[in-house]
Amino acid sequence: MPLIIWAMKRKIDYIVIHCTATSLDTDPQAILNYWKNNLEWKNPGYHILINKKGFPIQLHPFDKPSNGVRGYNHNSIHISYIGGQHRDDRTEAQKIAIINAIREAQTYALPNKPIIQGHRDFPNVAKACPQFDAKIEYLKI
Repeated sequence: MPLIIWAMKRKIDYIVIHCTATSLDTDPQAILNYWKNNLEWKNPGYHILINKKGFPIQLHPFDKPSNGVRGYNHNSIHISYIGGQHRDDRTEAQKIAIINAIREAQTYALPNKPIIQGHRDFPNVAKACPQFDAKIEYLKI
């Protein structure tokens, strides 16, 4: 009889929206290098990173925690767009891609209905990340 190995799913309570707080033209590799070389993280900060053209880049599998919000990574999926250095500068393509990424994360999280909120909505976070109110914007997704 063959051995069946089931993929373990994490319990997801939050889908967290981030911005990179960089220019829209920042190279994703520069972000990865910063985490690895400056912060000495073993895992990336986000599961999905969305460039200015709306192309989603999978940085980390959903079944593994990333380094998005200290104390909440074990039960969160992190989605970020490149941009947000000084204001909400999401492109229309990024807005659409974020919604699609949220829906993908919600599918992974089933049967849970995770809370969608910004990084800035967690306790003890001093960042204005993202540069818009994700709780309101994605309330009906």
